[in-house]
Amino acid sequence: MTRSRDGRTGQAIFIFEKPQALAPESMGDIGGMYMLDEEGQMVTREVNARFVNGQPAALEATYTWKTTADFERFMRFAQRYADSHDLGFAGKEGDDSVENQGDEFTEA
Repeated sequence: MTRSRDGRTGQAIFIFEKPQALAPESMGDIGGMYMLDEEGQMVTREVNARFVNGQPAALEATYTWKTTADFERFMRFAQRYADSHDLGFAGKEGDDSVENQGDEFTEA
């Protein structure tokens, strides 16, 4: 996850290794990544497949926000997801600034 210095814009990058969506029997068009919770839906259409030696290996999706409100909404979703999947949030060590390049969710 990265944020601009002023904190308004940023991106969260998701990498799904060997997802079922890339299995030969389910291969089809991937229209986006949808994040659903009690507040509604967030979506990104920026989804790319990674191939290794011609074989599908991973999906990479990038969710971009352009306002502080969008970032706060994403963080509420991310916190709920982390809580329900026994994950924790780790910020960049020693960084108390708004720019948080390298932040990530990890298994608790």
